Parts: sequence; C-alpha cells; structure tokens
Amino acid sequence: MTISTVEAARSEGAGAAHPGLTIAADGSYAARLAPAGDGRGGIPERWTLDGPEPYAVPLPGPRPEGADAEVLPLPDGRVLIRRAAGGRHHLALLYPTGPGTGELPLGSVDCERLRLLPPAPHGSQVHALAPGEHGATVWLVHGGARGPEPVAEVPGRCSGGAWLDREGCLLALDRTDAAGRTKTVAVDLGRGGEVFPLLELTDDSDDRLLLADPDSGLLLLRSDAPGEARLGWGVLGSQRPVRFPDALRPPGVALTPFAVQPGQALTPEGCAVALRADGPNGTWVAVWRPSQRRLRHLPAPVGWVRGTGLWTAGGELRLPCAGGRAGRTQCGLARITPSPEPEPLPRQRAEHAPEGDCPAGDGGPAESGSAEGGGPPAVRAAAFTPVPLQQAPLARNEAERRS
Repeated sequence: MTISTVEAARSEGAGAAHPGLTIAADGSYAARLAPAGDGRGGIPERWTLDGPEPYAVPLPGPRPEGADAEVLPLPDGRVLIRRAAGGRHHLALLYPTGPGTGELPLGSVDCERLRLLPPAPHGSQVHALAPGEHGATVWLVHGGARGPEPVAEVPGRCSGGAWLDREGCLLALDRTDAAGRTKTVAVDLGRGGEVFPLLELTDDSDDRLLLADPDSGLLLLRSDAPGEARLGWGVLGSQRPVRFPDALRPPGVALTPFAVQPGQALTPEGCAVALRADGPNGTWVAVWRPSQRRLRHLPAPVGWVRGTGLWTAGGELRLPCAGGRAGRTQCGLARITPSPEPEPLPRQRAEHAPEGDCPAGDGGPAESGSAEGGGPPAVRAAAFTPVPLQQAPLARNEAERRS
C-alpha cells in the first residue's frame, strides 16, 4: 500500500467527525454544509478536487443555511442547494463571484419532503425524491427544459437511490410494501417511470441496494435472506445468484460500502470496493474485491470525511479530509493505492507522521486480521433459494440502444 496526500488537514479537531460531503460523479468537485461560526446552521462549501492541490471555497449567503438544507456539486463548479421554507423546497445554483456568492434560482417544489438523489453518472442532470406514505415522486430539479418537473411516480414508500446506467435513465429505489417488506425496484425514467423488480431474493426477505457501478454492473446489497442481515454482491444482468461472502461479515464490525472502482466493464469480480468499517476501536477503511476472500484494512487518514471517497479507474482510492475551524476549512485528499493482495492492519495506530503524509487517525481492529473472515464466497446453507438479479430493464434498454 502507498499513501500520498496533498494539503492534508492538520489542525485542532482534525480527527473529529465532519458534516457529510457529496462528490460529483466525475470526482471534479465536492460540496458540503460546513458549520457556521455561531453554531447555528451551515455555510455551503465547494471543494475543488481535480487540480494539483485541493481547496475549499465558502459560498455564504445573507444568513446561515438551515440544518435540513442539502447541497450537491455539479461538474461545472456550481453547487445546487435545496432549502425548505414555507412548506416548499426552493432550489438554486450557487457559484463564487468575486468576494461574494452568486445565486441562480431554479424554481421550487411543493411537497412535504424532498431529498436530492446521488449525482447522476453523466452529471448533466440532478434528480430528487419526494417520498410519501403510499407513493413517491421522482423530480428532475436541474437539467430539464422547464425548471423542476416530475418525471416518475412510484407506488409504495421509497428510499435509497442508486444509478444503474451511465445515461441516468435507470434509477434503483428501495420500496417498502404494506406488509413492511423492502425490495429494490428499478425505475426507467426513459420510459415514463416504468417500474421493474430488481432485488427479490425471497418472498419474505428485506433486500436493499447499497451501491451500484454502472460500468461493470456490480451491485452491493444488504439482505436478510440468508437468515440474518448480511452484505452481498451480484452483477446486474447475470444469471448467477447473489453471493454473501464471509469476508463481508467480520465479527463485531459494521461495514458500509461507499465507493466502487469504475471502468471495469468486463471484470466486475475485479472491481475494488471501499467500505467504512466501524468497530470497538473506532472507524477505518476496508477494501475488498469479489474475486478475493479477505478484507484489506487501511488506517483512516486524519480528518477523513467518514464514509466518502471515490476510486479512479486505475485503482487509486481518494479520501477527502477536512480540518480547520469554522469558516476556515483546510481540505485534503488522501490518495491510496492498495497493493494487489490483502494484508493485515497494523496493530497500533500511528500517533505521529512525517510532514506530507496522512497518518492513521480513527483507529482500527486491535488484532491483526481480526476482521478478515474466510470461507467460500457463496452461502452454503439451504435456508433459501438464491434468485438471480433481475435483468429485464437493463437488457431491454441496451438492446434498444444498439438497434
């Protein structure tokens, strides 16, 4: 493993938790709501990640943003913000202009709840989900011809959100039915919001999609079909069943995937997956590939914005770091190139590091390899019959595009 950093955060409180950060699909920019100096609300902040040195630009308005506001970066450097006021959700684009902040209103959506969906892979549009008790509406809030407009109605209580294709036409949502069971469905925005089943491992299981890679079709999911809630993986369009590796069930450690290596169109089993690991000794980073039966454990860099990061197609993992006091953010980018084979995590966390490195800051398992797990990559128990991932939406769309 090699680690290098650019402008790594080194300041008081750098190891503390930071507000969530959203990274643009191409990795060029990121955005978050940084804490305001008075402790009330937040200040939108844009991070530039694709230059020689990452840097943060505050985008303050006349007053701090409410705690329920959301921001999302666009590949052109602007930041979309959603604000709730007066029973409506107001949308605007923020951008730096001289010493101040420019703002371009986009319109508003009249609904009780609205949540921005993850950035679409192509980056030209932004969608949002308005969940309700009996149905949800998918809104196109940026990139359309007439301002915010509804593009799909999905029956049932919906949550989650992941893109299944590069074109931003297939959206996966977790849908809970009247009996309380959750299944992931695919919504085809290119066909008027037509809904297809995506994950249905058993009739009674809860099956939720956590992460999807549009290039390889690799899907990371959580399901209780094996008898308990476990992490599993499958490939969209494949006839092979979902598998639940023992490596993704380390004792006493909670794993949450947050990034998949792109650009591996024909080799989903070789895609690197980054996971946030939370255990008794803190939070660290784990790396896993479907073709491997072991986890690799990496110390979290100081100031890591936990649970965020991205892979390059070449296999470099980039983890955003933050430090500094409110209004004076220092941002950094830890660049990690994992070695090909798994290796155990060092027993001790680093207390000091030479200038320019990104030391361990959030700990890891006390024993070397204590969270690695082994065994076959597929569930052997006959408690349920695995079902291949549904492939109708993707297969049909691919056939239509090629015709």
